[in-house]
Formats: sequence, C-alpha cells, structure tokens
Amino acid sequence: MAEKMTPNPAEATTQDAQLVAENMVAGKEKMPEIDVNADYEASKAFSVSEIDRTGAGAQAATEATAPKFQVGQTTYKAEATGNPNDYIDMARDINPTSEGVGNVSDDLVKKALEKGKPGQ
Repeated sequence: MAEKMTPNPAEATTQDAQLVAENMVAGKEKMPEIDVNADYEASKAFSVSEIDRTGAGAQAATEATAPKFQVGQTTYKAEATGNPNDYIDMARDINPTSEGVGNVSDDLVKKALEKGKPGQ
C-alpha cells in the first residue's frame, strides 16, 4: 500500500530541498511513491549476508573469535609456616616505606590513651 507524500516547501531544511518541494507542488517533478511494507520486505534481503546463508558463516565466526595465543596454567600455593617474621618480610616487600615504623607495645598504647584524655 503506497502512501502519498505531501511536500511543504516551508518545512524544507535546505535550499535544495525547498526547490525540489516547490517543483513537486507545481507538478514539474514526479512525487515519489512510498511503500513502507515493500521497502521493509526488500530490506530483509540485506539483513543476512551471503556467507551467513551457508554453513561457512558459522565457521568464519569461529575462526575470527578463536584465541591467537596459548594461555598456560600457573598454580600458586602458599605454604603456611607459622612464623610471623615471614609475614613482616612480605609486608616490607610490598610497602618498603614502612621500615621505619616499629612495633607498638601495650605500654606505648597505654601512654597514648593517657595523653589523649582531657585535663582533669
């Protein structure tokens, strides 16, 4: 079912479009026929490529997305030693700037809490 086009020169966005619309209204140019259903059916032919109509399309997609490199498996296992110094050494490897920081003792925490109390 073809639809009728009604051009309006005042709504044209460019000067060329305005000239074409004026010529259509004056009858100098043929009005295009618009058949949305036929255009939709014709567009279906373009939605699938020739290679996808055969089994070669799936094969090409598999080849295009296949990994290019082999990935090896690496397994890491942390052995528990029970030695806290191992943890301290590991922490220093990760953050070497903390070497100047010493251990905090209970006495040091007690002094800090006492200094943090407001005056009596």
